[in-house]
Amino acid sequence: MAVRTTRRTVRFHRPFRLKGVDRLLPPADYQVVTDEELIEGLSFSAYRRVSTVMFVPAQFGAVEMVTIDPSDLQAAQEHDAAMRVSAITPVLRQ
Repeated sequence: MAVRTTRRTVRFHRPFRLKGVDRLLPPADYQVVTDEELIEGLSFSAYRRVSTVMFVPAQFGAVEMVTIDPSDLQAAQEHDAAMRVSAITPVLRQ
């Protein structure tokens, strides 16, 4: 079975939480890796996501790989963006 892997960097500007991680994560750039498998037997190429992991800081300078739900990551990114807009808005009104 063919598997493709995509990697991307997501940036958080404020501390945030994700389901599956028992602590507050600091603002930083994070690597996200998604593995998808080819759905065979179709007349076109289609892939199904089989896992998404994010590399987060662990204790003593180590890095931990945690499995995440992409929708939880999206919600955390939207919250981070909303917090940035609300922090900037009062400055723009002056």
